[in-house]
Amino acid sequence: MPRSSADLPVDFAALPPLERDFYARPVLTVARAAIGQLLVHVSAEGVCAGRIVETEAYRGPEDRAAHSYGGRRTTRTEVMYGAPGLAYLYFVYGMHWQLNLVTTREGAPEAVLIRAVEPLAGLELMAERRGLAPSDRRLTNGPGKLCQAFGLQRAHYGHDLTLPGTLFLAAGPRRRGRVLRSPRIGIDYAEGWIDKPWRFHEADNPWVSRRPSGSNDPARSVRSS
Repeated sequence: MPRSSADLPVDFAALPPLERDFYARPVLTVARAAIGQLLVHVSAEGVCAGRIVETEAYRGPEDRAAHSYGGRRTTRTEVMYGAPGLAYLYFVYGMHWQLNLVTTREGAPEAVLIRAVEPLAGLELMAERRGLAPSDRRLTNGPGKLCQAFGLQRAHYGHDLTLPGTLFLAAGPRRRGRVLRSPRIGIDYAEGWIDKPWRFHEADNPWVSRRPSGSNDPARSVRSS
């Protein structure tokens, strides 16, 4: 069961954001390091917060699954070429926003997709936005679902996640579950890049979007392939 904000002695809105150095690292490193960190959104409606439990890495122009594959630079992908720590949001299926963290360095269009979070604060608000009960496991167990629950949309495109007060990542608890890795989801078009084990998730966490069909590799260290 998720914990309500009343159970947590934390003012999530006042937490200091992770600094740019967190994002200014190789995309696979950031994808793994993001597991267990806190996603916080402060709006006029209230504060939503949750632990990140699932991510995917997209490694720029060489990665056939990345929006920036082949150096593609469009109005949609422009923010990926910006400074590490910016938010890259895009619209899919005509209905869902998805949140990515720009990583690595300026000019290197690499990003980490936030696939799922374990909700910690603002559950009633998330439930209202999603049309679900606050205890429903479907609240934030997918990239589109969490953006709807957190109220993230076009206005957050390009937002600087290192700034306090609106949308940011903060340091999560030191203890977390074992981090596993597996192939990314929904990239059948990516040919030889389909099987790259660039999806990271917290083992046995009920908020993960989908259980891998095969065995998982413990993500004790991040490999380049």
